[in-house]
Amino acid sequence: MVQRVTSSSVTIDGSAVDAIGTGLNVLLGVADGDGETDAEYLAGKVVNLRIFEDRHGKMNRSLLDMGGQILVVSQFTLLGDCRKGRRPSFIDAAEPVLARRLYLHFVERVKKLGVDTHTGRFGAMMQVDIVNDGPVTLLVHSR
Repeated sequence: MVQRVTSSSVTIDGSAVDAIGTGLNVLLGVADGDGETDAEYLAGKVVNLRIFEDRHGKMNRSLLDMGGQILVVSQFTLLGDCRKGRRPSFIDAAEPVLARRLYLHFVERVKKLGVDTHTGRFGAMMQVDIVNDGPVTLLVHSR
């Protein structure tokens, strides 16, 4: 899930972990069956999405174009299936070892693409403050 933000930050146990100004907040869920190719595709897609306004007010600029920052937060609950019953099923979420590896691969790929990259802490209970700009929120899939 990609959100255009004016600011975003992560806190763990009352301590600030990381924060960004204008840019993107990415809540990254890793599904069972995802691989490095998916992480690379998503990294390229996210940093090149033209969702920032140009001087005419049109969404024509990417994160790379405007030199913004990105905050990437692991979010396995994005894989929650709520179609049956009242409790989400997380059967489609990747196992933690794979999810952590692909989360870190995504982060490294975004850095290599030249974006000022910040993160939460994989697997931690986090409080994420997001000031969504627009609001602009998009679901981006690799499949």
